[in-house]
Amino acid sequence: MAEHKSEIKRARQNTEQHERNKSVKTGVKNIIKATRQSAAEKPKAEVIKELNTAKSIIDKASKKKVIHKKTAARKISRLAKRVNRITI
Repeated sequence: MAEHKSEIKRARQNTEQHERNKSVKTGVKNIIKATRQSAAEKPKAEVIKELNTAKSIIDKASKKKVIHKKTAARKISRLAKRVNRITI
């Protein structure tokens, strides 16, 4: 366990950052899942709105360095590809 004052602070910061990052990652996973699900069920116009929301959330996670920028780009690309396949 941490003994020095700086070690204690660093341990506390790590815990706080871990919780913050975990919630952001969960949000990214949930919006991707929701967008993929709606791509199968809803009309294309509605899905495109959801795609834009998903892009925004993923980009924010990337900006905060919770996920790598290339990972964010890959996730957005795959979602867009799936949405563009819809013919409805």
